[in-house]
Amino acid sequence: MFKRATQLVCSITLLASSFAQADALIDALADEGRPTEQRLRDEYRHPQQTLRFFEVQEDMAVAEISPGGGWYSNILAPLLKEKGQFYAAHFYVDENTNEFYKKSREQFEQKITALKSYQNVKVTTFHPMKATDFAPAESLDRVLTFRNIHNWYMQDGDEGVENAFKAFYKALKVGGVLGVVEHSLRESQSSALQQSSGYMKQSYVIALAEKAGFTLAGKSEINANKLDSGEHEKGVWTLPPSLRLGEKDEGKYLKIGESNRMTLKFVK
Repeated sequence: MFKRATQLVCSITLLASSFAQADALIDALADEGRPTEQRLRDEYRHPQQTLRFFEVQEDMAVAEISPGGGWYSNILAPLLKEKGQFYAAHFYVDENTNEFYKKSREQFEQKITALKSYQNVKVTTFHPMKATDFAPAESLDRVLTFRNIHNWYMQDGDEGVENAFKAFYKALKVGGVLGVVEHSLRESQSSALQQSSGYMKQSYVIALAEKAGFTLAGKSEINANKLDSGEHEKGVWTLPPSLRLGEKDEGKYLKIGESNRMTLKFVK
């Protein structure tokens, strides 16, 4: 009887913990700092399911790599502000940096002072070739990167991606998780498309993560889109939200929706 009672108490505790986490994430998704246009993309980016797959919890130390305009940061900042720590490892900027990256970082830093949900955010810097120490070694529970690997590859090839994964491995605690979302190129397609299309092969990403020391812990189809062929005139930017071709075949690309994306979970 005592054993059964103990098991029941443990089950109730775990269930309560699960509900508490669910509420924390749902509250973060509903945070007032999230613009309406960003909420509309939940249909394509599935943030709740994605963050649950990466097992992100409100009391963790989490880094988002190259957050750009802060689409995911607008969820992570309120989620982690009370019990956790959020590192926004933003773009490296110097005198040679183009205006897009400069403006993106500047606007992000302005957001820190404007939104209450950003009170506990540490803005640091990441670049796979110039700035890899974005958080103290072995300090993080999670490192998350959303649609960034193609940029490192297009700019610095294998070395850029390898350096990035090495930096993530260094920053994570033992048992910590690296969560990756990236535009996914079909394995049957030419690897040459990775050089300019914005799409990467899942096998390539897994191989370089494992080379850095990570173990693949899981794959998810949360962000998959079978309607996306991965071959478009302007690469992945042909599709929404970019729609680089303007009104040309706009209806066709809106019907396809956002890109086909891999969602991978690695463990240190």
